[in-house]
Amino acid sequence: MYPTTVMRSFLQLSHTIYPKSNLHTSGICFAAVKKTSAAGGVMGLGKGKKKAGKLTTMEKKVLPVETDPEKLVNYVCGSNIYTTGEDIKLKDDSEYPEWLWTLRLKPVPIEELDPSTKEYWLRVRAAGMKRNNKLRSLRKF
Repeated sequence: MYPTTVMRSFLQLSHTIYPKSNLHTSGICFAAVKKTSAAGGVMGLGKGKKKAGKLTTMEKKVLPVETDPEKLVNYVCGSNIYTTGEDIKLKDDSEYPEWLWTLRLKPVPIEELDPSTKEYWLRVRAAGMKRNNKLRSLRKF
């Protein structure tokens, strides 16, 4: 069998199985229909009428706040993420490792960073962007 006869037999078989289907091998080409709105734009691209849906307000969930001073001093409140059990009890300072008390809690000031590092220039760039954004927000128009 030659390739053309194989193709013909395939088309005959496909039309017997899917009689109303139009395969791409038939030579007929269909273009996508362009739908436009009354405003002249393509539908779904931001122009035209918008569907107005009902806006509902979402109720805020009130989370319980621990007010017992004894529990606030002796436990890590909020550390238990499960519905059962209790929060982690705090230990004496001597039971924790020494490096824990030497951790830096604030970022290193830019003056202490070496200008030849990437971290320095990232911080300088971030500070410049913050300054420019602040100046831009202060403009009158």
